[in-house]
Amino acid sequence: MSLPDSMRAWRVARLGEPAEALSLDTVPVPKPAAGEVLLRVGAVAANFPDVLLARGQYQVKPDLPFVPGVECSGAVVALGEGVTGLEVGDRVVAAKIGVLAEYAAMPAAAVQRIPDALSEVAAAGLTIAYQTAWFALHRRAAIQPGEWLLVHAAAGGVGAATVQLGVAAGARVIGVVSSAEKAEVARAAGAAHTVIRGVDDVAASVKEITGGHGADVVFDPVGGAAFQASTRCIAFEGRIVVIGFASGEIPTLTVSHTLVKNYGVLGLYWGLYQERHPELVAEAHVELMRLFEEGAIDPVVDHAVPFDRAPEALTALASGATVGRVVVEVAG
Repeated sequence: MSLPDSMRAWRVARLGEPAEALSLDTVPVPKPAAGEVLLRVGAVAANFPDVLLARGQYQVKPDLPFVPGVECSGAVVALGEGVTGLEVGDRVVAAKIGVLAEYAAMPAAAVQRIPDALSEVAAAGLTIAYQTAWFALHRRAAIQPGEWLLVHAAAGGVGAATVQLGVAAGARVIGVVSSAEKAEVARAAGAAHTVIRGVDDVAASVKEITGGHGADVVFDPVGGAAFQASTRCIAFEGRIVVIGFASGEIPTLTVSHTLVKNYGVLGLYWGLYQERHPELVAEAHVELMRLFEEGAIDPVVDHAVPFDRAPEALTALASGATVGRVVVEVAG
């Protein structure tokens, strides 16, 4: 197929809040290098790392100007030298910084096929949220059927994914949310119980719900007070998986507390798996597609915006008022 020479791409021209930092520019269409594929981007999911990238607060700091966007859905339109296992026309999802554009060159190892039943909008947010949840629950925490799972920010994109995967794993899920409206979202995702932060005492509520047992596994993308509450209601031999610090507060850990209560604190940065063990990412994707086809998981989308309004998606995400994913539709 014939490809255009240029494309539209959102770029961070200066650091700041997304609405001020992003500029819609015309740039050359990238060419896939050896081991890469070129995607026609269909939809891009807004992620908190995009907000941090725009602010210059993410652990990766690309040189200005750069294209943000860390995960997308789309179709393969060209193959670089040596690529096998993918073909032009394949519908795929992919994760790598630089996808908030009409086309993106991606390492073939970062690209996974999706079934026809999965729309591009729903698929856009499938990779990072569900892969993060999968690795947190199964690779890091080794969750077991019947265990109590506490999910902070349970109505957000990654939180709702974790609730769904926790239920699929046979866990009893407690979701922590910030409002009664978000509690409904968490329950719809499968949470058996919900706790409203700022209204309920999180630690006391978890102890009451579990009959004093506490949470066997905690999924924490929030940090700050959420982490401290988790340490007060963690079960014997419990595992707290730290995903991030959406609250803006990195908590401190009193190591002696882990000793006297016999629990573990585990970190998870999913991107390292894609970098160091892409075969594990591919295996997790196969499991996620099986669960999707069985109806066990279903990506929750708050709303979608057109490509020329992409900064609105990141601003909405940064506000903390959304549920599920906010998606930018790139291809009409």
